[in-house]
Amino acid sequence: EGKSRYVTGAFPSACGKTNLAMLIPTVPGWKVETIGDDIAWMKYGDDGQLYAINPEAGFFGVAPGTSEHSNYNAMKAAEKNTIFTNCALTEDNDIWWEGIGYDAPGKLIDWHNNEWIQDKSDKDQKPAAHPNARFTAPASQAPSIAAEWEDPKGVPISAILFGGRRPKTIPLVHMSRDWNHGIFLGSIIGSEITAAALDLKVGTIRRDPFAMLPFCGYHMGEYFQHWFNVGEAAKDQSKLPKIFYVNWFRRDENKKFIWPGFGENSRVLKWVFEACEGTAKSVDTPIGIMPTIDAIDRPEGVSDAEMRELLEVDVDGWLAEVADIRENHYPKFGDKLPKQLMTFLDTLEANLKAAK
Repeated sequence: EGKSRYVTGAFPSACGKTNLAMLIPTVPGWKVETIGDDIAWMKYGDDGQLYAINPEAGFFGVAPGTSEHSNYNAMKAAEKNTIFTNCALTEDNDIWWEGIGYDAPGKLIDWHNNEWIQDKSDKDQKPAAHPNARFTAPASQAPSIAAEWEDPKGVPISAILFGGRRPKTIPLVHMSRDWNHGIFLGSIIGSEITAAALDLKVGTIRRDPFAMLPFCGYHMGEYFQHWFNVGEAAKDQSKLPKIFYVNWFRRDENKKFIWPGFGENSRVLKWVFEACEGTAKSVDTPIGIMPTIDAIDRPEGVSDAEMRELLEVDVDGWLAEVADIRENHYPKFGDKLPKQLMTFLDTLEANLKAAK
């Protein structure tokens, strides 16, 4: 139909920002182009919409797990003029990392500068590439790069996605009721701790509000307030981006991912697009606006029952979430926590209790 919408996203590390920015849709007739994969600087344009620019010249991606299957555009972007850090080195001076899509080609030098030969039978073998090994590639080399990626005017933002890596409770996608409710959603995101993080108990939620905790140079409570101020500064509230909370990482009782992710996330983006157009099939729930069961085209391999699980409101799980936020998260911000956030938390709890 020739319609375009611009979307920004904020997820904690290892939640697929770069993959999302360079997504290849599985939905026929849809196309995704890349403005950037990391930072969006936003300000109001003369028309009252929020515009974003990408202030960076390139992509700074996590190498392990990046392959032609998981991120074809990133692999193409990194074919030349690219800096690799803490990857493994092959005998012919190429690079290799875990999850690149093929076995290690013979003898390698690992990121410790030691000789390394892949042994698939050794479950405890240390990786050849550091888990946070990186590639730094010029953005202009990505096949998906949009023509307007360096336009100083920026691009008008229709939607903001927040997300985290959560195996349960948080549904595949839900939308905030308005801008301020979206700030509440952004303030509570995080990822469940896995065995890789030794400083916290496995299963604990490591909150990373707005995915900004490692990067915010001042008090997070003031940062939350800044988002409220930005909303209040809008000349026309109806032009503010819609805000969504996504979770590609739900698992079933066998610890298997329910949603296939990667290119299939375009099915969720289609619903986001429709929500921005005002045509999305949706239902009001205790946590916000959600797609109806038939609103998102089911990918192959996802059953009707699994789709229902992905789009259910787990009332008890959310009540536990409320308790965790109230006891362990919001108190960290002291008297600088904007009062509206506690009001949203109280409303969420009341909605959930009414739904029981």
